[in-house]
Amino acid sequence: MEQFTFEKLEAWQKARVLVKWVYGLIMKFPPTEKFGLSSQLGRAIVSVPSNIAEGSGRPSLKERIHFFEIAYGSLMESLTQLIIASDLGFISEHEVEEGRVKIIEVARLISGLRKSLLKRIDSKE
Repeated sequence: MEQFTFEKLEAWQKARVLVKWVYGLIMKFPPTEKFGLSSQLGRAIVSVPSNIAEGSGRPSLKERIHFFEIAYGSLMESLTQLIIASDLGFISEHEVEEGRVKIIEVARLISGLRKSLLKRIDSKE
């Protein structure tokens, strides 16, 4: 089966795994959070692989970088929301730290993509 370029990116693949892991945590949230923190966290974490995919489909290097930066920002938003979920007693501190490790891995991969594109831009100037 033919794959799109983004599907071959390790950052996208690991971000998908992270989405599944976070959704497992969201299931622990109280039902009263259905339209609150759980919804916001779900949107933020899904935004990560979505923006990596969208960025990889953009024609210009600057546009790709922009979407990778959005994906990175969504990762930071997700970590903040995991910390808040722990503060509220929805998940454990251990789960936050487990998530932090996963988020750092994806963040490094996204940063690597961004840096490689920046080098390509610099070499053209």
